[in-house]
Order: sequence, then C-alpha cells, then structure tokens
Amino acid sequence: MTVTAVAAMMSPATASPPPKRLAVPPPTGHHAVGTAELHLVDETRADPWVPESGPRELVVSMYYPAAVPVGAPRQYLTAREAEILLAANDLPEIPPELLAGTRSSARVGAPPLPRWHGYPLAVLSNGLGMPRATLTGLAEDLASRGYVVAAVGHNYEADGTAFPDGHVTECAACGPGLDHVLLSKVRTADVSFVLNRLTARDSPYALLIDPAKIGLVGQSVGGNAAPLAMLADRRIRAGVNLDGRFWSPLPESGVDRPILLLGRESAHTPTGPDPTWPESWPKLHGWKRWLSVDGAAHTGFTDNIALMDQAGVTKPGTMPGARSMELTRAYVAAFLDLHLRGRPQPLLDGPVATNPEVRFWP
Repeated sequence: MTVTAVAAMMSPATASPPPKRLAVPPPTGHHAVGTAELHLVDETRADPWVPESGPRELVVSMYYPAAVPVGAPRQYLTAREAEILLAANDLPEIPPELLAGTRSSARVGAPPLPRWHGYPLAVLSNGLGMPRATLTGLAEDLASRGYVVAAVGHNYEADGTAFPDGHVTECAACGPGLDHVLLSKVRTADVSFVLNRLTARDSPYALLIDPAKIGLVGQSVGGNAAPLAMLADRRIRAGVNLDGRFWSPLPESGVDRPILLLGRESAHTPTGPDPTWPESWPKLHGWKRWLSVDGAAHTGFTDNIALMDQAGVTKPGTMPGARSMELTRAYVAAFLDLHLRGRPQPLLDGPVATNPEVRFWP
C-alpha cells in the first residue's frame, strides 16, 4: 500500500488552521541522537525502475547514540519532498514548509558515542510511496536506546527522495501494475548492499556497529520484504513486519529466525480481510509473535498520523498518532532488545493491562 493510504485516514472537513510547527514526539531513551546522510551507489546493478538513470542509487539516513547533542537539528524533509508528498495525498491545506520544517531530535554531525564492540544495527525499510523520513520517530527512539539505525531511501519508490546534491526523484514504482515480486527482490538487494557498505572496513560506521547484531524493521511493503531479506542474508538475525501484507509468498521451507508481526486489528487477524498473515504464520519456524493494535491506522506505525493529528486533519476514530507511535516504539524495541541483546522482555510474553489496545494472536 502506498502513502496515498494516508488520505483515507484524513478528512478535510475536520481541518483546522495549521499550527506554527509540527514535531515528532521526542525519543524515550537516555542517549542524545546524532544523524548523517549517506549517498550510496551500487555499481553492480542498474536501477530497476528507471534503467536509463544508471547504477542503483540509495540515500540512507543514519541515526546513532551521540556523545553530546551538538549540531543543527536534522531537516525532516526538503521543501520539494514535502511538496511532492502532500500533492500525492491531496492535502493542499497543509503548507509544504510546515511539513518540511517538522521538528525532530537528531543533530546533524553530532559526535558518536563510542562503545566497545559497537552497537546493534537496526535497518528500516519504508512503505511504497513513503519517504524514509516518515520513520524518523522510530529511528530516533531506537538510537536513543543504544542502536545504530539505517533508514534506507529506496530510490524511485517514494513520493520524493532528495539526494545530497539537491536533486529529488519521484516514485516510478508507484501506480497500477506494480510487480510485487520484483519489488521484494529490489528491497532485498538494497538491504544487503547497505549492510555491505556499512560494515566494510572503510565504512565510517564499521567500529560503531556490531555486525553480529543486525535487525530489519519494515513498514507496509518494507514489512513484506523483511522475512525475504532474512532468507537472502543470514546476517539479519531478526525481522519486524509493521502492517505489511505478504505480497510475495514465503517459501515452504520458511524462516528460522525471530519475526514480529505488528499490525492493524481490522486487517491482520485470523478472520480479517488479509489472508496472507494466517497463510504465512505456519512458515515462521523461529521465535514469533503476532500482535494487532485496535484502532491503529496503516500509517500509524510511522510518523504520519502523529503529525497529521497536530495539523488537525486526521479522521475521527483513528487511534491518536502519539499513542500509536508509543506502542510501535515499545514493541519494536522490546523485540530487538530480546533478540539482539538477549534481554528478557515480559512485554512480549502476553497482554498487559497498560496496553489494552494490543492483542496477541493466534
């Protein structure tokens, strides 16, 4: 599902004058957060969506524990990215500069906080049409808890991807007739390429990352790609699917490493409209959990609903974005802490009174 699904969650009739500033909820960990942008070029592959553009290019937003919170705050989106995203979602009532100027917590170029043997790495893969920035809330929170985070900008798969030289690409993969099998293969290759580059000896992050502790968290089509990337790359020890339909079926041999399925109650239950989770569940042979969140929207597992709430354009009845982000952060962090750090997590053992919206299946 593309970012245009956001439009279904919003009602212009309920819109109020936009606020002076939007803000991503601050991270909950005790570390300050640094950030940097990487422009990576895979010379071994032509771009699958726009072959005439040349080799496959990616932009990766890095987040990491910082020694001190110095440097300029990270820009959420460029003005052009915001303009493209809002136009794709038919939201003329939100000024592009308002969305572009969203306040976040990460500081550009802040010095990393060194750690012996490095930190676990969490790779984030956004939904189709969704700029990588829409996972900022999750990325900053994980970094504040002691993770290095790589939010991958899959080129030509988002409504606006800005490169360091200033040029912006649009979504060539979006629209009818999408080949989901090809998309899954592209995502898998992108993730493995990013891992190769981040853990290479000449990488500026080589000493900051523990290569034995890598997790992949995907939303929507990024969630679909998570178990497939795990099958293709044994370095990925644990995977999270945030409300992603399994467009590409898992092989009968299945996946033998830990997987968390976290999605909407309305779609992802054994009797819900999406049969791919029940069909895929028996093929997950390692540690696994299947959780649904009552009232959550598809993009509630990103920053979108939290920001749209602040802008006054969220459809009534949708779970508040701040609460959806709180739950997403808590359960993703618990899962990664359990499987990458070996820390027991009672939150994943069953329902808790403080989170009545979260249901355990099957």
